[in-house]
Amino acid sequence: MPRITVVGENEKSFEVPNGTKLVLALEDNGVPMLHRCGGQARCTTCRVEIVEGTPPPMGDKERAALMKEPGLIEHYRLSCQIRVESDLTIRIPPRPPHLEGVSPGPRPRP
Repeated sequence: MPRITVVGENEKSFEVPNGTKLVLALEDNGVPMLHRCGGQARCTTCRVEIVEGTPPPMGDKERAALMKEPGLIEHYRLSCQIRVESDLTIRIPPRPPHLEGVSPGPRPRP
């Protein structure tokens, strides 16, 4: 099973079944994660930085969402669009002040 390692404030490491959506793997293992659009690649609140490892290629929906805001596509991926296929080390960026205290949003479908 692939191992996810989260570095930074919510540091931890855990294994997940192959093919699990990264956003669900994080949430199910106690890592606070926003996903305001319910995993539809529209809001970019579930962004993560890939520190090590190779996630699957970016799809059109993810690319379009990340291109809406300058600087995102160069540094981040959307955890709702990544199916874990190999070991990944990630960093979750700090939440912007306007999103502090906001509920995660509807749970993305597996």
